[in-house]
Amino acid sequence: MTETEEHIEYLKKIGFEKHLKKVTKKLKNKRIVLYGAGTFFKVIYDNYDLSELNVVAISDKKFEDHEENEEFCGYKVIAPQEIKAVNPDYILVSTLKFVRIIENFYADLFEGSKIKIKPLIKKPLKELWLEFRS
Repeated sequence: MTETEEHIEYLKKIGFEKHLKKVTKKLKNKRIVLYGAGTFFKVIYDNYDLSELNVVAISDKKFEDHEENEEFCGYKVIAPQEIKAVNPDYILVSTLKFVRIIENFYADLFEGSKIKIKPLIKKPLKELWLEFRS
């Protein structure tokens, strides 16, 4: 099984489609930056409808030296340090492992900010615990 197939199976297993509908409804008209533009995000993008989310940009470490007006999957590309400048209401972390990313964002970039940082996926508690402990 390829990595892409494993990601698709995982997203089905955790009921991502149902979760995405809830997130979309909850964040209607909120400005969103997606963080994480790797293989896992690409699987989500290719297999699920994100068009109802008001995504103003996508960010990733790999975009630190991006070109002006560069896009990824149709979204404006920004470096992590540019996120505050686009004034999002939410950052949705679109990676498989997100606990450390969220911790680092709060500690390094968004401490005292009103920007809410949430994972795009909802993992089972046991998996979260294991990720937190690693």
